[in-house]
Amino acid sequence: MPGAFFDPQLKARDARRPGWYGRAVIQRLVASRAASWAALSLLAGTLCLGCGYKVVRYKGAIPDAERIAIGSLANLTFEPGVDRILNDALLREFQRRGALRVVDDREAADLVLEGAIAAVDIRSRSFSSIAFALEYEVRMVLEVIVTRRDGTVMEIDENSLAETDLYLASADVEVARTNRSEAIRRLSSLLAGRVHDALYERVVQ
Repeated sequence: MPGAFFDPQLKARDARRPGWYGRAVIQRLVASRAASWAALSLLAGTLCLGCGYKVVRYKGAIPDAERIAIGSLANLTFEPGVDRILNDALLREFQRRGALRVVDDREAADLVLEGAIAAVDIRSRSFSSIAFALEYEVRMVLEVIVTRRDGTVMEIDENSLAETDLYLASADVEVARTNRSEAIRRLSSLLAGRVHDALYERVVQ
């Protein structure tokens, strides 16, 4: 094998002990790759710290908060069912992260999340040569507040409460409806994660 792993002494031994040279090279290769991964991990950690990124420990990061109740968000848009989609996304996200236990009883919760879907705006994004829409842009905007047991409000950064996505147009009505629904579901999942993270980013700032 060419390069740093070639060793004439090992090659000489190989004549006496078949297979030994191959194992030695593999051992050296594994050790070299392990060292490379360790160096890359150290470099990545240093770069994150240098760029101002922080490793957020979610569990126990919010003082005196172990349980959260997620209220039904009001649908202030003309998009039917978007409130149910977003509520399901929020429940999944908080349950998946596991830092706060999701409860149904607001009285038993340390935090209560509630709000509204303020807008779901859809507009044409690109067109064909004969002015047919090829894709659409959907923008979702939320209004969310999180209230502590003592009545104080934890504000959520507004920049975390709006996002856009694209979906393809189609002459088939059912296909177009499916593409639109999938875009709204993607946005709901993305914004649910943003709401969760924004809650903790406010704490660790």
